[in-house]
Amino acid sequence: MYKLDKEEKKVEYLELIYDLVFVYMVGRNNALLSHFEGGFVSAEAFVSFILCTLAIIQIWNFTTFYINMFGRNGIRDHVFLLVNMYLMYFVGESTRHDWHAYQAQYHIAWALILANIGLQYVIEMRNHKADVWNRDIAKRMAITLFLEAAIVLSSAFVPAKTGPVMSFVAIFTGIILTMTGRHRSPGGQIDFMHLTERAMLYVVFTFGEMIIVISAYFTGDGSFDPDVIYFSLMCFLIVAGLFVSYEIIYDHLIDREMDDSGMLYMIIHIFILFALSCITVSLEFMREPEVAVFPKVVFITGAIIGYYAFLLCTSRYVRKTCRLDAKFILGQTALAAVFAALMVVFRENMKVNIFITVAYVWCIVGIIYSSKKRISIEEKAQLP
Repeated sequence: MYKLDKEEKKVEYLELIYDLVFVYMVGRNNALLSHFEGGFVSAEAFVSFILCTLAIIQIWNFTTFYINMFGRNGIRDHVFLLVNMYLMYFVGESTRHDWHAYQAQYHIAWALILANIGLQYVIEMRNHKADVWNRDIAKRMAITLFLEAAIVLSSAFVPAKTGPVMSFVAIFTGIILTMTGRHRSPGGQIDFMHLTERAMLYVVFTFGEMIIVISAYFTGDGSFDPDVIYFSLMCFLIVAGLFVSYEIIYDHLIDREMDDSGMLYMIIHIFILFALSCITVSLEFMREPEVAVFPKVVFITGAIIGYYAFLLCTSRYVRKTCRLDAKFILGQTALAAVFAALMVVFRENMKVNIFITVAYVWCIVGIIYSSKKRISIEEKAQLP
């Protein structure tokens, strides 16, 4: 990959402020799954949840890649980010159960956000007249963003049943064209360390929404209630284990100084973030009597296994001394299968069920931590 020596890019204050609106969007998206039909989440609500979650994560990804490659923390960056923050409120206000009634508002605001980012690339092309590679990647990204914006905008004026289909087409068009553009053009120097830090921050504020949700487990009448203490403790341990797992991998295993475009890393994080949102909702479901037992168990089991599956996909970016082998993958698959089987068997006993979840999460924490210790020992052994 084309690379020049340059100073490490730091996460700017402006980026952190911009992220605050995504904290709001995480809560709006998760609220879509609070609509039940016969003990199950309605299919329409679940499709809306998937669509809106992917759309928001993609907007964040597009912005992050632009700032990583060309951001200068100047007046222009401030103006464009603040405009998009304003537009995001219209997207958030349209994210509701009667989503189709707000289809035009949602898609127009979404299209304007994409066009806004695309316009930044067009302006940036003027700064790279002699830099063919960077000019080429800016041109490709502008075309991708404007094309996706056009599809999204057209989704605002089609029948309600057609809108979601076109929205998914828009999202995957953006993903495919972005990956193709990055493959064909080596321009746009990527600071991988900056990308990993940005992805970590998105994970952190997704965990923030989860922490807010589990506060309901601590609700009681002020008396000593063993059930409240037990379930609140178990739920807290689940969230803590999920967080510690990511922390160990990010802080100790990921080689953040490697030379990489970061494209696959960010795509993996799309699914990590999606899984975390599903876990947040599933923890909320566990306290909802309107939701049937079986979908509760299936949802939380699938979400947690999915989280760890995609988290372990980041092994491509860990230090060479900690790459996954076939034995490790088979062991993790078997452990996940045992976890899923026990969850189904004990689905009617929530005390046992939540304990099994805690045991599985902290078992994975132990495995990841042992990898971290092994790396530390090997690195010390290599010291002169």
